[in-house]
Amino acid sequence: MLVHPVKDETFREEVLNHNLPVLVDFWAPWCGPCRMVSSIVDQVAEEYAASIKVVKVNTDENPSTASEYGIRSIPTLMIFKDGQRVDTVIGAVPRTTLSNTLSKYIK
Repeated sequence: MLVHPVKDETFREEVLNHNLPVLVDFWAPWCGPCRMVSSIVDQVAEEYAASIKVVKVNTDENPSTASEYGIRSIPTLMIFKDGQRVDTVIGAVPRTTLSNTLSKYIK
């Protein structure tokens, strides 16, 4: 599995301290659009496996991280680079939109 679940306790280590750009999928199991975008996130994780890390944060189980980053609508996809949030995509977007956004942060 290329997309790893991350919890409040591991977010700093897994995302902020990681040496590659990290795509974070904030989601919840009851969210229909989250399920739609999940397959796109999986495809992107596979396509960019050498260039980025992809993780998922269940907002129901990890409210601290969701609150810290102001998650008000899911799915929300955030890109982190060098420990900083550099971009955000909200909602179920096409793969091309996500790929184009990611391409700005991949070396």
